[in-house]
Amino acid sequence: MSAASIPNIITSLRIAGTFGLIFTPEFDVWFYVLYIFTGITDILDGFVARKLKVTSEFGARLDSVSDLFFYVTILCKIFRKLQEILHPAIWVGAGAYLVLRVISYIIAAVKFHKLASLHTYLNKIGVFLVFLVPLLIHTEVIEWLCAIIAIVGIIATIEEIMIHIRRKEYATDIKDIKSDQ
Repeated sequence: MSAASIPNIITSLRIAGTFGLIFTPEFDVWFYVLYIFTGITDILDGFVARKLKVTSEFGARLDSVSDLFFYVTILCKIFRKLQEILHPAIWVGAGAYLVLRVISYIIAAVKFHKLASLHTYLNKIGVFLVFLVPLLIHTEVIEWLCAIIAIVGIIATIEEIMIHIRRKEYATDIKDIKSDQ
Protein backbone atom coordinates (compact mmCIF):
# COMPACT_ATOMS: atom_id res chain seq x y z
CA MET A 1 0.00 0.00 0.00
CA SER A 2 1.43 3.36 -0.99
CA ALA A 3 1.15 6.50 1.10
CA ALA A 4 -0.96 8.06 -1.66
CA SER A 5 -3.73 5.52 -1.11
CA ILE A 6 -4.05 6.01 2.68
CA PRO A 7 -6.37 9.07 2.54
CA ASN A 8 -8.60 7.34 -0.03
CA ILE A 9 -8.78 4.24 2.18
CA ILE A 10 -9.87 6.46 5.08
CA THR A 11 -12.54 8.05 2.86
CA SER A 12 -13.67 4.59 1.78
CA LEU A 13 -14.05 3.65 5.45
CA ARG A 14 -16.37 6.66 5.80
CA ILE A 15 -18.43 5.38 2.88
CA ALA A 16 -18.61 1.93 4.52
CA GLY A 17 -19.59 3.51 7.85
CA THR A 18 -22.28 5.56 6.12
CA PHE A 19 -23.58 2.42 4.43
CA GLY A 20 -23.78 0.81 7.88
CA LEU A 21 -25.79 3.79 9.14
CA ILE A 22 -28.51 2.96 6.61
CA PHE A 23 -29.23 -0.28 8.47
CA THR A 24 -28.80 1.06 12.00
CA PRO A 25 -31.83 2.38 13.92
CA GLU A 26 -31.51 6.13 14.41
CA PHE A 27 -30.45 7.34 17.83
CA ASP A 28 -29.38 3.90 19.02
CA VAL A 29 -25.89 3.27 20.44
CA TRP A 30 -24.56 1.75 17.20
CA PHE A 31 -25.96 4.70 15.23
CA TYR A 32 -23.87 7.06 17.33
CA VAL A 33 -20.78 4.81 17.19
CA LEU A 34 -20.93 4.73 13.38
CA TYR A 35 -21.85 8.40 13.21
CA ILE A 36 -18.84 9.49 15.27
CA PHE A 37 -16.58 7.08 13.34
CA THR A 38 -17.66 8.66 10.04
CA GLY A 39 -17.06 12.12 11.48
CA ILE A 40 -13.55 11.20 12.57
CA THR A 41 -12.73 9.72 9.16
CA ASP A 42 -14.06 12.88 7.51
CA ILE A 43 -11.53 14.94 9.44
CA LEU A 44 -8.72 12.41 9.08
CA ASP A 45 -8.71 11.84 5.31
CA GLY A 46 -7.94 15.43 4.37
CA PHE A 47 -5.53 15.89 7.28
CA VAL A 48 -3.58 12.75 6.32
CA ALA A 49 -3.56 13.71 2.63
CA ARG A 50 -2.10 17.13 3.44
CA LYS A 51 0.44 15.76 5.94
CA LEU A 52 1.66 13.10 3.50
CA LYS A 53 1.51 15.63 0.64
CA VAL A 54 -0.62 13.24 -1.44
CA THR A 55 -3.68 15.38 -2.15
CA SER A 56 -5.30 14.55 -5.46
CA GLU A 57 -8.24 15.52 -7.63
CA PHE A 58 -9.57 11.95 -7.28
CA GLY A 59 -9.28 12.12 -3.47
CA ALA A 60 -11.08 15.47 -3.35
CA ARG A 61 -13.91 14.11 -5.52
CA LEU A 62 -14.13 10.89 -3.50
CA ASP A 63 -14.33 13.02 -0.34
CA SER A 64 -17.12 15.16 -1.83
CA VAL A 65 -19.09 12.09 -2.94
CA SER A 66 -18.59 10.55 0.49
CA ASP A 67 -19.79 13.76 2.17
CA LEU A 68 -22.88 13.88 -0.02
CA PHE A 69 -23.71 10.20 0.66
CA PHE A 70 -23.16 10.75 4.40
CA TYR A 71 -25.33 13.87 4.71
CA VAL A 72 -28.15 12.49 2.56
CA THR A 73 -28.16 9.30 4.65
CA ILE A 74 -28.21 11.21 7.94
CA LEU A 75 -30.91 13.59 6.73
CA CYS A 76 -33.08 10.63 5.72
CA LYS A 77 -32.52 9.03 9.13
CA ILE A 78 -33.37 12.10 11.23
CA PHE A 79 -35.73 14.06 8.96
CA ARG A 80 -38.90 12.87 10.68
CA LYS A 81 -37.63 13.98 14.08
CA LEU A 82 -36.52 17.35 12.67
CA GLN A 83 -39.97 17.84 11.14
CA GLU A 84 -41.52 17.36 14.56
CA ILE A 85 -39.32 19.84 16.41
CA LEU A 86 -38.19 22.62 14.06
CA HIS A 87 -40.05 25.90 13.53
CA PRO A 88 -41.21 26.50 9.92
CA ALA A 89 -38.93 29.57 9.63
CA ILE A 90 -35.92 27.29 10.02
CA TRP A 91 -37.17 25.20 7.09
CA VAL A 92 -37.42 28.40 5.00
CA GLY A 93 -33.79 29.17 5.88
CA ALA A 94 -32.75 25.62 5.03
CA GLY A 95 -34.57 25.91 1.69
CA ALA A 96 -32.82 29.21 0.91
CA TYR A 97 -29.49 27.60 1.73
CA LEU A 98 -30.19 24.65 -0.58
CA VAL A 99 -31.24 26.94 -3.45
CA LEU A 100 -28.05 28.98 -3.06
CA ARG A 101 -25.97 25.78 -2.89
CA VAL A 102 -27.48 24.59 -6.19
CA ILE A 103 -26.74 28.00 -7.73
CA SER A 104 -23.13 27.73 -6.55
CA TYR A 105 -22.80 24.25 -8.10
CA ILE A 106 -24.30 25.49 -11.37
CA ILE A 107 -21.95 28.47 -11.53
CA ALA A 108 -18.93 26.22 -10.92
CA ALA A 109 -20.16 23.66 -13.46
CA VAL A 110 -20.71 26.27 -16.16
CA LYS A 111 -17.58 28.29 -15.45
CA PHE A 112 -15.08 25.59 -14.45
CA HIS A 113 -16.71 22.49 -15.99
CA LYS A 114 -16.71 20.61 -12.68
CA LEU A 115 -18.89 19.89 -9.71
CA ALA A 116 -17.07 22.05 -7.21
CA SER A 117 -17.46 23.04 -3.61
CA LEU A 118 -14.84 25.10 -1.81
CA HIS A 119 -13.55 24.12 1.60
CA THR A 120 -13.70 27.66 2.98
CA TYR A 121 -13.55 28.40 6.68
CA LEU A 122 -17.26 29.25 6.74
CA ASN A 123 -18.15 26.01 4.92
CA LYS A 124 -16.07 24.05 7.45
CA ILE A 125 -17.81 25.78 10.35
CA GLY A 126 -21.16 24.95 8.75
CA VAL A 127 -20.20 21.30 8.29
CA PHE A 128 -19.11 21.08 11.94
CA LEU A 129 -22.41 22.59 13.11
CA VAL A 130 -24.39 20.20 10.91
CA PHE A 131 -22.41 17.32 12.39
CA LEU A 132 -23.67 18.34 15.84
CA VAL A 133 -27.36 18.02 14.88
CA PRO A 134 -27.83 14.28 15.52
CA LEU A 135 -25.75 14.56 18.68
CA LEU A 136 -27.93 17.40 20.05
CA ILE A 137 -31.28 16.54 18.49
CA HIS A 138 -32.80 15.57 21.84
CA THR A 139 -31.68 18.75 23.62
CA GLU A 140 -33.25 22.18 24.04
CA VAL A 141 -30.63 23.87 21.83
CA ILE A 142 -31.56 22.05 18.62
CA GLU A 143 -33.76 24.83 17.20
CA TRP A 144 -31.10 27.45 17.84
CA LEU A 145 -28.43 25.21 16.35
CA CYS A 146 -30.47 24.61 13.19
CA ALA A 147 -31.23 28.34 12.84
CA ILE A 148 -27.51 29.14 13.14
CA ILE A 149 -26.70 26.43 10.59
CA ALA A 150 -29.11 27.96 8.08
CA ILE A 151 -27.60 31.43 8.58
CA VAL A 152 -23.98 30.21 8.39
CA GLY A 153 -24.84 28.05 5.37
CA ILE A 154 -26.42 30.97 3.52
CA ILE A 155 -23.48 33.30 4.26
CA ALA A 156 -20.90 30.60 3.38
CA THR A 157 -22.62 29.83 0.10
CA ILE A 158 -22.92 33.50 -0.86
CA GLU A 159 -19.19 33.81 -0.18
CA GLU A 160 -18.54 30.73 -2.34
CA ILE A 161 -20.68 32.11 -5.17
CA MET A 162 -18.76 35.41 -5.03
CA ILE A 163 -15.44 33.52 -5.18
CA HIS A 164 -16.65 31.45 -8.16
CA ILE A 165 -17.79 34.56 -9.99
CA ARG A 166 -14.51 36.43 -9.36
CA ARG A 167 -12.14 33.60 -10.27
CA LYS A 168 -10.90 32.96 -13.77
CA GLU A 169 -10.00 29.35 -12.93
CA TYR A 170 -10.97 26.94 -10.19
CA ALA A 171 -8.68 26.63 -7.17
CA THR A 172 -9.24 24.26 -4.25
CA ASP A 173 -7.03 26.05 -1.71
CA ILE A 174 -9.15 29.17 -1.17
CA LYS A 175 -10.13 29.48 2.49
CA ASP A 176 -12.15 32.72 2.39
CA ILE A 177 -12.98 35.63 0.15
CA LYS A 178 -10.00 37.65 1.47
CA SER A 179 -7.50 34.97 0.39
CA ASP A 180 -8.98 35.15 -3.11
CA GLN A 181 -7.65 38.70 -3.69
